[in-house]
Amino acid sequence: MHEGNTIGFWTCTALVVGNVIGMGIFVLPASLAPFGFNALIGWVIVLAGCLVLARVFSHLARALPDAEGPYGYIRRTLGELPAYLALWAYWVSLWLTNAALATGVVGYMAVVFPPLGAIQPALFALCLLWAVVAINLFGVRTGGGVQIVTTALKLLPMLAIALLGGWLLLTSPASYTAHPPATPVTLGSVMAASTIALFAMLGIESASVPAARVDDPGRTIPRSTMTGTVLAAVIYIIVSTVPLLLIRQQELADANAPFALLMDRFAAAGSGRWLALFVVISGLGALNGWTLLGGELTRTMAGSGVLPAVLARNNRHGAPAVALLVTGTLASVMIGMSYSKSLVSAFTFLTRVVTAANLPLYLCCALALIVLWRRRSVTCASPRVLLTAVTCVAFVVFAFVGIGHEPFLYALGLIAAGLPLYAFMRLRRRAAPSTGAIAE
Repeated sequence: MHEGNTIGFWTCTALVVGNVIGMGIFVLPASLAPFGFNALIGWVIVLAGCLVLARVFSHLARALPDAEGPYGYIRRTLGELPAYLALWAYWVSLWLTNAALATGVVGYMAVVFPPLGAIQPALFALCLLWAVVAINLFGVRTGGGVQIVTTALKLLPMLAIALLGGWLLLTSPASYTAHPPATPVTLGSVMAASTIALFAMLGIESASVPAARVDDPGRTIPRSTMTGTVLAAVIYIIVSTVPLLLIRQQELADANAPFALLMDRFAAAGSGRWLALFVVISGLGALNGWTLLGGELTRTMAGSGVLPAVLARNNRHGAPAVALLVTGTLASVMIGMSYSKSLVSAFTFLTRVVTAANLPLYLCCALALIVLWRRRSVTCASPRVLLTAVTCVAFVVFAFVGIGHEPFLYALGLIAAGLPLYAFMRLRRRAAPSTGAIAE
């Protein structure tokens, strides 16, 4: 592969941080406020689970550096069907996420630049989506460069919240104890808060998805996955705790822009308005990152013969052009649906469905690591590797229970919807064995 088409440690780390920290963090303190201290306990559980999950992806990347990411990890250990089902659900969640991000960015852009409010919102969202697709058509190196810049910019408001919290702790420590949350701590509330927090942490696998494009994947992916996950975890703990302790619980729960409220009250009045600009940057960065992953995952699955071969074609920049165009089109359909009044509430519900659709991938990767341990793979023979994998399985089961039965059933339906295509592609390969694309 030409060196210009590969990405390194910083781009992979930016993919992890940029995809984990999207737009949700800017409203998350308000979403979690009704749970009080249950939210902090839920964060600890989720972040611990995600660090274990990051270790799973790190072990898999070291053991199977040439496997082209999660699809290869699962196919080489559990078989083709489990790999397809897990990655199909994950693939669908990618373009659902892109539709949600594009529509969300439009709302904030109208606040930052009021004249843009005159543009029809659905058309504006489509323009943003396709602008990002166009960027990624110039290759993974170009999309990765955009990801580094937007990730660096989106961390600035997080830094501002952390500095404000530290300054108040030093100058006015009583602010943190003036009105603590009154909600009692219960197991049910902790599990419910954990589910919301888990949605915010989706994306820690981002460095491993484009594995075929990563320079020295056996070394780069583990380092960037752990670095990005730890960085995102530290940021989330700080920016979730500061508003929870400084603003009255009910007022925080009712806030449309909790960070803006915090900045306006404890920093300079009006400073919260500038936060909307960084929400836009953060949303665009996440949209770029998920677009890059959507194209790479589609190309990988098509190259393995479980999606039509045309989706594996690269353009002269080495970008999976057809895959990017197809995932962009699917996201465009969802954007149109999200602006239909009859479907707005259903589209909002998709956030939990997206979370449920990610969990099979996490579960299968943990089981893949257990298989490698049983095979006594050179890098996976340690008992600590088994403990990591088993802990990860327990965490995913905990998440499935916490997410509720309805999103779980939707996710199952999502997986089942991919079975006819899988059966069709298998029949095609059997009818033309000489053109089979799968190679161990």
